[in-house]
Amino acid sequence: MAGHNKWSQIKRKKAVLDAKRGKLFTKMIREISVAAREGGGEPDFNPRLRLAVDTAKSANMPADNIERAIKRGTGELEGVTYEELTYEGYGPGGVALFIETTTDNQNRTVAEVRHILQKNGGNLGTTGSVAWQFDRMGQVFIDASTTTEEAVFEAALEAGAEDVATTEDEIVVTTGISEFHPTQEALKAAGIAFTSAELAMIPKNEVDVAGDDAAKLIKLLDLLDDHDDVSKVSSNANLDEAALAEAMS
Repeated sequence: MAGHNKWSQIKRKKAVLDAKRGKLFTKMIREISVAAREGGGEPDFNPRLRLAVDTAKSANMPADNIERAIKRGTGELEGVTYEELTYEGYGPGGVALFIETTTDNQNRTVAEVRHILQKNGGNLGTTGSVAWQFDRMGQVFIDASTTTEEAVFEAALEAGAEDVATTEDEIVVTTGISEFHPTQEALKAAGIAFTSAELAMIPKNEVDVAGDDAAKLIKLLDLLDDHDDVSKVSSNANLDEAALAEAMS
């Protein structure tokens, strides 16, 4: 199955640094607030909120921050109201970009996203121009040193997961939306800990990108990821090893 490449691993490693400077917490707080507003403030009855809270806890966000974000979402505390908007476009090498944002100012966000794209070899497309190239799926990431692919496969496939793949240091379980939470629960029941889980736009096919285009694309992805209003960026790029090594240096 397409959709798991080393860029996604790099993003999660960089997220550790983001957490240290507070940027990741800001994005997590927005997600918690929106999830609570849309589905209520009880994580046990709101799968999206449960995932957001679990993700925040795994990043060591203080419990008080999580509670305040939930209360802002449910209206128990005053706060900024965020809306979710998606943008579609293209980057260097012709790769498709699906950009998810959480914003309190739509005009500001679209202007700034367009500016980042135009200044870095990309362009904003129309609604629907690239979305068809992705599927919304769940992914669960497991440290490969803590278990075996066979154990993960047995637990995940029993819960209805669609794919289990092993990279150099991770085991990645891909699921449909309805099987996302049951798969996490099945892994927990089997004693298998996972490092993170997310709902993501998974490309149906990947485009190989190398050389100057790869370097430009990585810069563009970094700038988009670093923007406060951007919650997630998905692309169908398969970046070459040299570019990835440079990104990690």
